[in-house]
Amino acid sequence: MPLNLRLGVLIIALILTVVVVRILHKGRIPVKYSLLWGLGVLILLFLAIFPNALIKIANLVGFQTVSNMVIGVLLVILFFITMSLTVIVSAQKRKITLLVQEISLLKSEIKK
Repeated sequence: MPLNLRLGVLIIALILTVVVVRILHKGRIPVKYSLLWGLGVLILLFLAIFPNALIKIANLVGFQTVSNMVIGVLLVILFFITMSLTVIVSAQKRKITLLVQEISLLKSEIKK
């Protein structure tokens, strides 16, 4: 990996860290979701420090090129993010339905 690409990855990791910390301090994201972004930053830092590790991992797993492995890993990560967001949305939907039912019961008691 060329030096300018390694520096670019380090700068992106630094920017991503600053953005996540700012969003976390503003209270726009819970800590448990910021940990996922922190894991991404750690992976970027690992790849910038040890650039040949990605090639070794790709060869070990059986990918012919590193780009194929990166795309495959990104697709798997997107799949898991989609699944986790689906779980969160469905839980929120259940909570909203329960709240609407409770409010309706309270309104009917108030009218009586």
